[in-house]
Amino acid sequence: MSLAFDDLPPLREVVERHKLDPKKGLGQNFLFDLNLTIKIARCAGPLEEHVVFEIGPGPGGLTRALLASGAKKVIAIERDSRCLPALAEIQAHYPGRLEIIDGDALKTDLSALTGGLPARIVANLPYNIGTQLLVNWLTADVDNPFWDSMTLMFQKEVGQRIVAEPGSNHYGRLGVLAGWLTDANVMFDISPQAFNPPPKVTSSVVHLTPKKGRIPCQLADLEQITQTTFDQRRKMLRQSLKPLGGIELLDTVGIDPQRRPETLTLEEFCALAQAYGARKT
Repeated sequence: MSLAFDDLPPLREVVERHKLDPKKGLGQNFLFDLNLTIKIARCAGPLEEHVVFEIGPGPGGLTRALLASGAKKVIAIERDSRCLPALAEIQAHYPGRLEIIDGDALKTDLSALTGGLPARIVANLPYNIGTQLLVNWLTADVDNPFWDSMTLMFQKEVGQRIVAEPGSNHYGRLGVLAGWLTDANVMFDISPQAFNPPPKVTSSVVHLTPKKGRIPCQLADLEQITQTTFDQRRKMLRQSLKPLGGIELLDTVGIDPQRRPETLTLEEFCALAQAYGARKT
């Protein structure tokens, strides 16, 4: 039985009344189970002092959970104008606490919308833009992120890539970037049957917080190293890193040139980035 945490109509009724057939082109998969939406909201921690950004709220199931969980303010960014009337009903139910932006999250600077409040991002991200949104938020300002946590739903495979360790088949550029900048954990998985329409894959909720004591190196240098190596992940480092210094660069930091990128630790990638940055100056 689904949990009732407000007296708004059931989501299925809202979707039918507003004729909100999910659009595949927008990556829409609506989550109707209010038990799950409140579970996601709780994973984000206390929200009473925070502005919470939600991307792609659709009919507003997670929006309602965030507001019912005490979020000081929710800013929901939705590019599907069909969903705006349904969200407006939630806005009226929680006066002054829900701001609705009709726009594209990929083109929206969330940091400019915090109003000076600490920010958290909590969202069932559209699958087709989820990874790009995460990278945008991670790299917007690596020294002073505008968010103090992100609780995000991805395809399970993307979640595995975010938290992957060296040696894993999922380890790559995203895992290095997320590992350098955050402490990330998969909180729980969600079955396809929880959604309408059911996606072909399982979903995972991932919680990320800014890493304290981050290894010093430049973002651009780290991205260059990881792109160059993982784009040729089947090759030994001596070959893939030739354009950036090859064996000489590897010798500088004491890494065996016969290794492959998926075996390198985060510390080794950062050491390579530091050495590469020093070579450029």
